[in-house]
Amino acid sequence: MTFRTLFAAAPLLFLAACGGSQDATNVTAPAGSVKAVTPPAGKAWVDTVVKTPEGGFRMGNPDAPLKIVEYGSRACPYCALFDTEGFEPLKADFIATGKVSYEFREYPVHGPLDFAPILLGQCTGDTATFFPILDQMFKNQETLLKDEQAVAAKVQAMGNATPNQVAVAFAEGLGYIDFMKQRGLPEDKARACLNDPAGIKKIVDGAQAANDKYQITGTPTFILNDVKLDGVDRWEKLKAVLTNRGA
Repeated sequence: MTFRTLFAAAPLLFLAACGGSQDATNVTAPAGSVKAVTPPAGKAWVDTVVKTPEGGFRMGNPDAPLKIVEYGSRACPYCALFDTEGFEPLKADFIATGKVSYEFREYPVHGPLDFAPILLGQCTGDTATFFPILDQMFKNQETLLKDEQAVAAKVQAMGNATPNQVAVAFAEGLGYIDFMKQRGLPEDKARACLNDPAGIKKIVDGAQAANDKYQITGTPTFILNDVKLDGVDRWEKLKAVLTNRGA
């Protein structure tokens, strides 16, 4: 499959945008009190991370009464803003209590631009490093994407490049390979992940499944107990939902 064929086959990637909707009708739903759950001896819920069947990574109590899923993009500034504002208080005040679990699922809202950071962000295969690397990608997003337009122009000029070749071009041009090398990922392993066609297929299939089930219109999109929270795209809004649901 070529770069251009991928665009024709996956129009859903153009239907969403970085930044969510403004309908906040789900923010103030009332609920009763949710009790804290003690983690197993010697463990903490914020250190309990697993990969889910849907391809996301979940932190926290697997049986938490309140299950949050974020569909996000590593290149989306609104997702980076949520990470800056909300990730630490979400962990400390909600996940650590066992009341809430948090799962991040990749959504390539920018199409092929997102392929490189997604493939490399999951390349270590270690659940313990997933959230630290995700957090660091968000914190370094502005630097990593400073040459985005110039690199995108070069990618466009590649014509019939495969999606994997496009991922390599963005990874090299934007510095993602060096970013991951500095965090212990060998370059040969990074390039193997970037050149894996199955990795691209998982990204596209995951986005299609998300779009079919939840009609994703922007990132970040939050799902609570399998219900999409329209208009909840900032930490204060999500905090209000969790509080109103008794967390």
